[in-house]
Amino acid sequence: MSLKPNGLARAAVRFKPASFAGTFVALMMSALIVAACGVLLETSLRASVPAERYANAPVVAAADQSARVVADTIDGPEETEYPLPDTARVDTGLAAKAAQVPGAAGAVPDFTFPVHGGDSSGALTGHGWGSHAFTGTALSKGAAPHPGEVVLGADAARTAKAGVGDTVVLETADGRTGFRVSGLAEAGAGDTAGERAGGGATAWFADAEASVLAGHPGKADAIAVMAKDGADTDALAAAVEKALTGSGAQTLTGDDRGEVEDHGLAYGKETLFAIGGSFGGIATLVAVFTAAGTVALSVGQRTREFALLRAVGATPRQIRRAVAAEALLVAPLAGLLGCLPGIGLAHWWFGQMQDRGAVPEAVELHVSGFPLLAAVGVGLLTALGAGLAAGRRPAKIKPGQALAEASVERLRPGVVRTVLGLAAVGGGSALAGVAASAAGSDAANASLGVVMLFMLAVALLGPILARACAALFGLLLRGGGASASLAAANSRTNARRLASAITPIVLAMAFASTLVFMHTSESHVASEQLRDGITADHVVTAPAGLSADAADRAARAPGVDAAVSLLDTQVLVPVRGGGETSLQGTATQGISGSGAQLAQVQDLDVREGSLDRVGEGRIAIDRTLATATDTGLGDKLPLYLPDGTKADPEVVAVYGRGLGLPAVTMDRASLDGHVTSAFADTLLVSGGDAEPLAPLGEVTDASGYALAQNVDREFGAWANYMMAAVLGGFAAVAAVNTLVMTVLDRRRELNTLRLVGSTRRQVLRMLGWESLLVSAAGVALGTAIAMITLTPMMRGLTGELPHVPPLLYAAFAATAAVLGLAAVTLPARTALRDRGA
Repeated sequence: MSLKPNGLARAAVRFKPASFAGTFVALMMSALIVAACGVLLETSLRASVPAERYANAPVVAAADQSARVVADTIDGPEETEYPLPDTARVDTGLAAKAAQVPGAAGAVPDFTFPVHGGDSSGALTGHGWGSHAFTGTALSKGAAPHPGEVVLGADAARTAKAGVGDTVVLETADGRTGFRVSGLAEAGAGDTAGERAGGGATAWFADAEASVLAGHPGKADAIAVMAKDGADTDALAAAVEKALTGSGAQTLTGDDRGEVEDHGLAYGKETLFAIGGSFGGIATLVAVFTAAGTVALSVGQRTREFALLRAVGATPRQIRRAVAAEALLVAPLAGLLGCLPGIGLAHWWFGQMQDRGAVPEAVELHVSGFPLLAAVGVGLLTALGAGLAAGRRPAKIKPGQALAEASVERLRPGVVRTVLGLAAVGGGSALAGVAASAAGSDAANASLGVVMLFMLAVALLGPILARACAALFGLLLRGGGASASLAAANSRTNARRLASAITPIVLAMAFASTLVFMHTSESHVASEQLRDGITADHVVTAPAGLSADAADRAARAPGVDAAVSLLDTQVLVPVRGGGETSLQGTATQGISGSGAQLAQVQDLDVREGSLDRVGEGRIAIDRTLATATDTGLGDKLPLYLPDGTKADPEVVAVYGRGLGLPAVTMDRASLDGHVTSAFADTLLVSGGDAEPLAPLGEVTDASGYALAQNVDREFGAWANYMMAAVLGGFAAVAAVNTLVMTVLDRRRELNTLRLVGSTRRQVLRMLGWESLLVSAAGVALGTAIAMITLTPMMRGLTGELPHVPPLLYAAFAATAAVLGLAAVTLPARTALRDRGA
């Protein structure tokens, strides 16, 4: 069939522009969503950061910063990478091997670690002095450091009021020690890059003891390889890779070196992929779904014209060709215009994520023609498919039957449509049952299928549901007078038109409620658990971490009953979900004292076992994690420590407050050598006064600490609200668009009512009742879908029912009602005024 625009298509667009305006808007909005998510997805795949610290080291050897899981799929074994919570390190001895390869001018083990100064020195960043060979740092006074000595940067020396020959007391992972200042240095570009990222003042130590001071004896963050003049980088990289074969080290060049410096890139990629890929997939389905409904409505509104064309001799082929040609006339232009604000949305969204620290500042947004072409193509295919499907019946039935159906709406929905709709209801109900019996990610994944299947059911069974809603709400409208009764009768008679108006409102309410109330439910439970779980009288924190002896010093304060320091980190735990194994980043706390001491400052709500047994090779975990991993008391739980080291500790306790508090509790010593910072993040103190604790850090009470922790969850809230705003806003525009289309299509009907004696106010009042009926039905159905989705999801994730703030829900419902009323009454007033009514 030729798709070249024929006279019928051109005439329809020219003389019936109102019929195509709604289609144009829907396709433009769908292109906006697809383009924005596509740009973010492409950025996640191409994101990189330029090397700064290693800019003068063309080749860098570093450990793989990912843990990998191999899963069996239909296409064979498939490997998935998961970024490590902390830095994986390599043996320092690899530097000697790399330095001997042809073309290498030298190789240096690199170390970066936090250092605490004395009361006047503050926090510093420590490095090995050998790094000056590629960072550009140079001595301004004195000599390079030997073991027991340190070179201070200008800021550090000024703060400590120390010069060459003086002794400064510094605290590292190896303890508090006095170091002789052997020299002062001006930091080079490679070291100042760390300062710009928040590294602060700098101190350099002898390479021979740097790994011990960092807390990782014999290990380096990376090996920086310098090249001889004229050496080819690719050849040097190949030689280094060959020399280090079997060591587990990766050889990196170009922008790949930047990922070794900035571990935030891996998490930034994950965040961008989650929004551009996972959320983008859902958003694309919703956009296609909504645009297809609008196209079908536009075609359906012209059933009378198609019937007349059939009556005067148009063939079914000509009707189908006209519908397809109309899509070609409208869809490409709508898609192109939608791509422009889509790029703008992607830029704004990306900038917001960078401002909130979710994506490194050095990452750039990638905009190419691929996502834009995909956006235009998706819109075109949607318009073609929906138009041909909607025009199929008008094109094939007899002219006389077409004229009859154009005058009176068919009461019976199609058999195929009804069967598919009932199948969607059955599938959604079955998945809801699966979600109710699952936990963790299994419940969340199943619930996503629930909302999608029920939305499909609403679209397919729309006329039946609309007629049922009209009958139900019609009973309530009986007391509203003649206008209300006429609105109810109109809705019952034109169920298809009502269904097309209800569906976008259901879509907006279901998705917005699911995303927003999922967050409010999790936050509500987490806040309660955090508030009830912190039983300490005082909480001490410090931005750069607490000193190693903070717990001991606090315990000696008058009146203190117990003091336990916590080191916050993450471990990766294999969990089963959807029939596959994935690695879940799980919040973990390393405790300095015994389980009995922890129980005096923190109530984890232990359900099984005892915290007293937590120690080397023994951990306590949250019950939700225990369910997700199918692990019980006494079982071994395989996991990856923060630097990727495998471990399989025994589970000696299971507790219930792992959402507001860390889901894994282990002893502090088990984390030694596996984290970059050896300094605890939090100190919980029971008993005593706050004043003696002030020298240790910032002192607050449990409620103040809980408030600060809730603020840290703001990015998750913002991400959920943003996704809800994008989907809900798109669906709201679609709802308004659809309502305007239906009102403008009813101009003949409205003026007929005026001709038989109805006043303008009565007609508008009737339309107002209809809009309230549409809004009420959409809100009710959307709420039902959201609750069916959220209930099993929240039972699996939190063990409790969804938490729906009444005012927030009322705001959603009121917005739907106001938009519906405005979308109906404003075009109706225009239509009546244009007719001189």
